[in-house]
Amino acid sequence: MLTTLSIRDLAVVRQLDLELESGFTALTGETGAGKSILLTALGLALGEKADTDRVRSGAERAEVILEFDLTRAPEAARWLEDNDLAAGDTCLIRRTLAVKGRSRAYVNDRPVTLQTLQALGHTLVEIHGQHAHLRLCQPGAQRRLLDRHGGSEALAAEVAERYRRWKACHDRLQALRQRSGDQALREDFLRFQIEELEAAQVEDLDYEALVAEHTRLANLDRILTTLQAQVYELYEAEGAVGERLDRAVREMETLCQWAPELGEALELLRSAQIQLDEAGHSLRQQRDGLEADPQRLAELDARLGQLHDLARKHQVKPGELPAHLEAMRAELHALTHQEQQVAELEAQLQVLEQDYRRKAAELSARRQRHATALSDRITGLMRELGMPHGEFSIHVSSEPEAEPRPEGLDWIAFLVTTNPGLPPRPLAKVASGGELSRLSLAIQVACNETRPVPTLVFDEVDTGIGGGVAQIVGRRLRELGGDRQILCVTHLPQVAAQAHHHLQVRKRVRGGRSETEVTLLRGKQRREEIARMLGGLEITPQTLAHAEEMLQWNR
Repeated sequence: MLTTLSIRDLAVVRQLDLELESGFTALTGETGAGKSILLTALGLALGEKADTDRVRSGAERAEVILEFDLTRAPEAARWLEDNDLAAGDTCLIRRTLAVKGRSRAYVNDRPVTLQTLQALGHTLVEIHGQHAHLRLCQPGAQRRLLDRHGGSEALAAEVAERYRRWKACHDRLQALRQRSGDQALREDFLRFQIEELEAAQVEDLDYEALVAEHTRLANLDRILTTLQAQVYELYEAEGAVGERLDRAVREMETLCQWAPELGEALELLRSAQIQLDEAGHSLRQQRDGLEADPQRLAELDARLGQLHDLARKHQVKPGELPAHLEAMRAELHALTHQEQQVAELEAQLQVLEQDYRRKAAELSARRQRHATALSDRITGLMRELGMPHGEFSIHVSSEPEAEPRPEGLDWIAFLVTTNPGLPPRPLAKVASGGELSRLSLAIQVACNETRPVPTLVFDEVDTGIGGGVAQIVGRRLRELGGDRQILCVTHLPQVAAQAHHHLQVRKRVRGGRSETEVTLLRGKQRREEIARMLGGLEITPQTLAHAEEMLQWNR
């Protein structure tokens, strides 16, 4: 459960450190006091998109810190272990929002992405806003609620994955069939280009070797001239390098008789003498082996010219012609074997579709089973919440032969009637806002009974109701708080009076600026807040007595 909520410089909150407990906690206060900013802070810390306008005016950044006790949150604890973010029986989430720069998120002091934060948040907290009933009118939301209640989320994910495989194969097959119209023209063009490259014998082309040979032959005169000059300077000229080196060796040998320490230098000179002899031998061999070949040079000129022309025509580099030829052969092979590919893809598509329909039928059967149980549970809750003739039903219409869809082959509709003798209608067509709020609460309660999220947050879901119905809503929230943490923003004293804990949200003006404060109410303070919520410009002794009576009754 959520044990600590800390906020710094977020909207009208300058600094807030809130300790929270298990059970049902009511948050009350005048309209505009800042109750919604607490839910905004929760949403930001759990991965909602950040808006820099939320940073308090004059501050450089806002920060929200949540601390959770994981003792009764096994799903969250497993998630943290699986993602290498665990830190014992607690979880610390921190989100910062800077005026300049990016927002940052941390789990147990390790930076994480918003996607990671959102995934963790879904195991820790569920927030039901004022307009949750509007989302419940959407078919997608209804389907997800049914799957969650029936424990079918993993099976629904398997159906979606099989759909993606089927769709990928289906799209490949459609693209292959679409290309078949231009197949003949493309085949003829490819054959012509392949024959042209094969005639040019580019398959085993070593372009770099050709260029090297051409370069050597084209510069043969200069190579021979240079080689001859070097041989002459080293060995044949008067005072050649070899002659001078020989003389130096002889003279050093004489010196070493008198100065043995010059022996190292003598060895180096002898080594140079050996190296010079080997270099001379190699130069003479190269010189004697070179011979002008004008005919071969002309052949290389023609060959390189042909290769450059082909490279320009095919829009590749000359050295890439062999690979280009192979690519065209592969494309031609694919085209000529297209019928076989189509047949193979059709067979594969059939197998994938059968697999999809088998899994979708399994999901449909499970949805049918759990639709009845969930309908009965929600109907019972509706009647508890002041709709004695209410009937709720979930209609699951399966289309086994329909084209595959990612959500399965079912159409799911939430139907409701609140008056006897009237047929059930879609949830979206229920007219009363109060009925919609109560229906929303009933659905959320029924669905969350099967999901071990430790903290549930309700933001004015009691809008549009009052009297005895409000008291029943408060009782239901109190019962829910028996095994988990419930936070509820409410304007109804009948609801707030039944909370285990009561927080009052107030707005103060300090230094000419508004600030939101949150106070834990006990005893007299709580009685006065309940009296304020009961109404009237002036709190009379009778109002206070009524507030005390409500609190005593709930105790």
